[in-house]
Amino acid sequence: MAKDIRFDELNPTFLFSWKGARTRDEKNYHCHSNYVEMSLIISGSGRYRINDEIYDVEEGDLLIFNPGVYHQALTDGKGSPAVEFFVGFTDIQLTGHTANNFDITDGPIMHTDGEFRQKLLRITLKMSEENEVLRTGRYFMLRSYLVEMLLLIVRELSEPIDRKDGYAFESVSRKYVVEQIINYFEDHYAEKISLDQIAGNMYLSPYYISKIFKSETGDAPISYLIDIRLGHAMNILRKGEYDSIQQVAQMVGYDDAYHFSKLFKKKYNISPSKVKKMQ
Repeated sequence: MAKDIRFDELNPTFLFSWKGARTRDEKNYHCHSNYVEMSLIISGSGRYRINDEIYDVEEGDLLIFNPGVYHQALTDGKGSPAVEFFVGFTDIQLTGHTANNFDITDGPIMHTDGEFRQKLLRITLKMSEENEVLRTGRYFMLRSYLVEMLLLIVRELSEPIDRKDGYAFESVSRKYVVEQIINYFEDHYAEKISLDQIAGNMYLSPYYISKIFKSETGDAPISYLIDIRLGHAMNILRKGEYDSIQQVAQMVGYDDAYHFSKLFKKKYNISPSKVKKMQ
C-alpha cells in the first residue's frame, strides 16, 4: 500500500462510536453483514472469540472486524477488565481490496504502541467528547475523526510515497531490508538504538519493520539486537579486556549494569560477574 489514497477510496459513512468497560462476556457470537467494526483496547485486558479462535487482547490492541467475521468479546478474569472504544463505518473501497472491507492487516488484531497508539487514543478521546456534547455538525466531526483514524492505520502499515534525502537503506526486498538491519545492529550495537530510530532511518513504519523482521528471522528486532549485544559481552568477558561489569555493559550499549546483568543471566544462565571470576 505504497501509493497515495484518492478521495473516493477513503470516503466512509460513519455509523456509531461507543466506549465502555467489558465486565462480562458478550452474549452473542455474531458478525456484521454490511459494515466494518473496529475496537481499540484502551486499558485492561480480555479475550475475543474470532472465527472460532480465542485471542488474548490487551491495552493497545486494535481489532478490525470486517463484514462476515464472527466475533464475541469475552472477559479473562485477570486484573482490570478491558476498556474498549468501538467505531462502526461502511462505504469504503481501497484499490486492490474487497469492497466495504478494511482488510489491510494479516489478521484481525493489530498491536499498537508508541506515538501511533497515542495518536489513536487522542482520536478516541475526541470522538467520545463529541458524542457527549451533541453540538451542531456532530456527525461530520465524528466522520472526520474516523477518516483521520483510518489514515493513521494505513500510514502505519505503508511505506512513504516520497523518499526524503538523507541516510536510508535500500528496500529492494524484505530479505534485503532485514539483512541491512542486522548489519546495522552488528556495526552499532554499542550505541543507543531504538526501533523508532531504525524505522526513521529506513523511512518505514516500526510495525512494518517488526513484521518483516520476524517473518524472516523468527525474532523481534530488539530481541535480535539484545542477542548480538550479549554475544559481544560474553566475548569481552572471556578476553578480560575490561575493568568492571559496568564498563562491559557500556561497551555493548547498556548504561544500567543491573539491567545488563539480568539480560545476560537470562540468556546464559550465569551472571557476568561469575564469568569474570572464571577467567
